Amino acid sequence: MSDVTAEELMAVTASRLLADHKVVFAGVGMPLLASAVARHRQAPHLTIVLEGGIIGTTLLPGKLPISTNEMRAAYGAQMLTDITDIFLYAQRGYFDYGFLGAAQVDMYGNINTSVIGSMERPRVRLPGSGGANDIISLCNEVLIVTQHEPRRFVERVDFITSPGYLSGGDSRARAGLACGRLGAVVTDLALLDFEPGSRRMRLRGLQAGVTVAQVREQTGFDLLVGDDIEELVPPSAEELAIYRELRDGPAAAGTERPGSERPGSERPGSERPDSERDAAAETAVGAGERADRVPAGPA
Repeated sequence: MSDVTAEELMAVTASRLLADHKVVFAGVGMPLLASAVARHRQAPHLTIVLEGGIIGTTLLPGKLPISTNEMRAAYGAQMLTDITDIFLYAQRGYFDYGFLGAAQVDMYGNINTSVIGSMERPRVRLPGSGGANDIISLCNEVLIVTQHEPRRFVERVDFITSPGYLSGGDSRARAGLACGRLGAVVTDLALLDFEPGSRRMRLRGLQAGVTVAQVREQTGFDLLVGDDIEELVPPSAEELAIYRELRDGPAAAGTERPGSERPGSERPGSERPDSERDAAAETAVGAGERADRVPAGPA
């Protein structure tokens, strides 16, 4: 499907990893979009949690939040609490998935979103941890989504913002991170996991038309290759329509159907007239939106 962008391919592939009746702790941007696609498709009872204290958000199509602390992130939420409670819930093991992006990731799943170069003299300063360190340390299963290129997939990250399997083997447990595991890494080229013994990143699936050689060429370390490599199913027309509607709004996606809602889109107060509901939504989310991007630094 030549009209599918890398962003769409990653979001749809990642969304398929989320099961129904689970709880996902998602960051804004790609993780949030992928979680929302899953909720509108195969996981209508998936609960999306955001760092700012928002539990059970449904999101307003075309007006996605750029921060976990703004009110548009709370659209249709089941509960509003605070950041302290969210991390206490994570510490108690209530979150099935943690969903993260990465500027750099190494062969053991360590993530860097702090600096490119040394901490003393960085070439590029990145946004930092936010809640990412807590998510990767406390959630039961962590999913990483990022574009596949050598400057991102590095042998050793410039700084460990969020700890994966550290130096491999049992080093994560020895460091005191007794819970949680890294489940998968999703890219525009492949689906990867971590070999159980060494905890090194391993190739498990290829996006349609991609070869093992292409993945290795775009990986900055010696990548393990699984015994049975599957070809991933391309995004369907339905999945793309859901994604584009969430990102751009119903009119831009050309998917608006009067009187119809996808599973998982219901929210409290939906019994109000459409005009009143729309006005309330506009008031809640405010005006303006800018794209969420994390710079990867110079190649």
